[in-house]
Amino acid sequence: MNLTQFWQANPKAAIAFSGGVDSAYLLYSAVQSGADVKAYYAKTAFQPAFELEDAKKLAAQLGAQMEILSIDVLSVPNVAENPANRCYYCKTALFSVLSATAKADGYSLLLDGTNASDEAADRPGMQALLELSVRSPLRECGLTKKEIRRLSKEAGLFTHDKPAYACLATRIPTGDTITPGKLSRTEDAETYLHSLGLRDFRVRTLGDIARIQVTESDLETVLKNREVILSHLKKLYSGVVLDLEVRP
Repeated sequence: MNLTQFWQANPKAAIAFSGGVDSAYLLYSAVQSGADVKAYYAKTAFQPAFELEDAKKLAAQLGAQMEILSIDVLSVPNVAENPANRCYYCKTALFSVLSATAKADGYSLLLDGTNASDEAADRPGMQALLELSVRSPLRECGLTKKEIRRLSKEAGLFTHDKPAYACLATRIPTGDTITPGKLSRTEDAETYLHSLGLRDFRVRTLGDIARIQVTESDLETVLKNREVILSHLKKLYSGVVLDLEVRP
C-alpha cells in the first residue's frame, strides 16, 4: 500500500501534527489527495515555541485546518516523576485528548507521523498509540525517514531538512523530576545555541550542569563561540561541559 491508496481508503481523518518532518509530510499528502483532514497540535511544556510556529506556518502554507490544544502534561500521573516509560503515560494522555476532540469534530480516525524507521522497542509511546487505535500511515506504507525527507524536498516543504527534535523532557535524566523550571532553562539554552547557527544538538541536564551534545559538523561552531556560550549558559546552570562521545 502507498499513501495514495491509504487516502483513497481513508478519505477523512485527524492528524496529530507536531510540525516536524514526518507529520508535515503526512499532512501534505492528505491535502494533495483531497482528503477531509484536520490537524491537531498538542501544546505542552515539553514543546519549544519554535515547534508551534513551524506547525502554524506549514498548515497555513498548505491551507490545512489546524487546532491548538493546550494540555497540562506535567499534571498527568507518572509523567513529572519521569520513569523510564514516561513517554507511554505522556502519549496516552495527549492522544486521549486529541482523539476525544477529533471525534467531537466528526473525525473518528486519528493518525500520527510515526515512520518505518522508528523502532517500536525504543519507543514506549508507540504502545500507547496501539492501545488507542492511532494509525501511522507512513509506517504502514513503509516510508523511512530518509525517503520522507526526499519526498518533502521534492514537494517544496521547508521541513525537509529540519533536524529531528525529541521533546524537551528527554534532556532530563530518567528518574529526575521534571519541572517547568528545568524545561524552561533547557529551551532557553537550546534557543541560544540555535541562534549561533547550531542545527543538530542537545543541551542535556547532568545534575545542575549543562551537557552539550553536538554532531561533528557543529563542533567547530561550539568551540569558536566557547566564551559566549559559557557566558549565557552559566546564567542557567552551575557548569557547562561538552560531550565528545555521545551524539544527538
